[in-house]
Amino acid sequence: MNRREFVQNTAVAGLATQILPFPIFGRNAPSEKIIIGLIGTQSRGSWLAGIFSKLPGVEVGYICDVEDGAIANGLKAVEKAGQTRKPTVIKDIRKLLERKDLDAVAIATPDHWHAPAGILACSAGKHVYVEKPCGHNPQEGEWLLEAARKHSRIVQMGSQRRSWPTLQQAAQEIREGAIGKPYFARAWYYNNRKSIGSGKPIAVPATLDWDLWQGPAPRKGFQDNVVPYNWHWFWNWGTGEACNNGTHEIDCCRWLMGVDFPTKVTSTGGRYAYKGDDWQTPDTQLASFEFGNKASITWEGLSCQAYGPEKSGRGFTIYGDKGVLSAPQSGPDYQILDLAGKVIKDVKGDAPANAATNAVSAGGEQLDAYHLDNFLESIRGKSKPNADIAEGHKSVLLCHLANISQRTGKMIHTDPTNGHILHDSDATKLWSREYEKGWKPVV
Repeated sequence: MNRREFVQNTAVAGLATQILPFPIFGRNAPSEKIIIGLIGTQSRGSWLAGIFSKLPGVEVGYICDVEDGAIANGLKAVEKAGQTRKPTVIKDIRKLLERKDLDAVAIATPDHWHAPAGILACSAGKHVYVEKPCGHNPQEGEWLLEAARKHSRIVQMGSQRRSWPTLQQAAQEIREGAIGKPYFARAWYYNNRKSIGSGKPIAVPATLDWDLWQGPAPRKGFQDNVVPYNWHWFWNWGTGEACNNGTHEIDCCRWLMGVDFPTKVTSTGGRYAYKGDDWQTPDTQLASFEFGNKASITWEGLSCQAYGPEKSGRGFTIYGDKGVLSAPQSGPDYQILDLAGKVIKDVKGDAPANAATNAVSAGGEQLDAYHLDNFLESIRGKSKPNADIAEGHKSVLLCHLANISQRTGKMIHTDPTNGHILHDSDATKLWSREYEKGWKPVV
């Protein structure tokens, strides 16, 4: 059995819940290292490249991006991390996935590429780490889940908090009754983003493959206020602040409360902070998710106002009938309070708990390393994903449903078994999207 077959077979065993009792990869087994390809290295992708490069038993073998500056960012991150081998650069993802020595990909592209790239990777026999959101629309989340199961691939979404030890402890404490029955959660994200102005049509820079950048999205002309970041606020490529940052807090609330698909979703807000620019998604949004008579979650997103609840730019609070769990900044610290507001437990994030996270520096790198290491250990068959695509899809679906409610101006009623929209043809039209000819994902 060759190295690649070994990686694939142990991963399939992991999916079958078999946890192997001995290390297969690592510093002492360089021939069995996992080869990763980074797809999208403008910012988040280069950050991931640097962390992957520091973890034992893994090598960033490939950098894949369609813009020269982003490629340089990825290469620099790997070099700075101390990896001796320089990654091979391949601009076209379809060419990348033909590589036989490639075991897994990490996707940090614009949102419209997340699911199509993941589906292609699964079909090519690669494991997938995909940043949130796991799809540009609800249909893509279902397709990516289907592709993962069809091809028996590990697909982990970038809900990093699910791998943070203190928040895992928080989830366990809630399950054990620390705050009684959890029935309401409040989540928020606040920022001070500026106006993006009105874009001017200009020639596509020679450093960018604009056609490949758009990929599955219907073609639009190039303008000067889309790349590298403001695509987030255009519906053709992005998913707004709800999927951009809200996913993290909403996922934590759903996870800690133990709820899955909603029964009703509403959203209010709009583009209030600035007028007359090209920003299409809400900069102010209040979404509410109901889970029958069991619980509800609210999320506040203010993209252009940084002063948030509890003087925190992001966070969440879980309310139970016997107490409260509060996580300003969304962890890793949290508090448990009684019904009178008295702090009965104050938990702080601790030092790395294993050799993998000790391999990277403290702070944000350390916390992300927990999640990346979980992905790698799942490929090795030694663990199961903390944010498997099935869970990722459920959380991202909430964000998509909030956007659909916002765009239609309607309350959305959904099937609690799968989240599908009920009795609303206008809203259902936004369950999927139109694709550029020849680019529609095929599972």
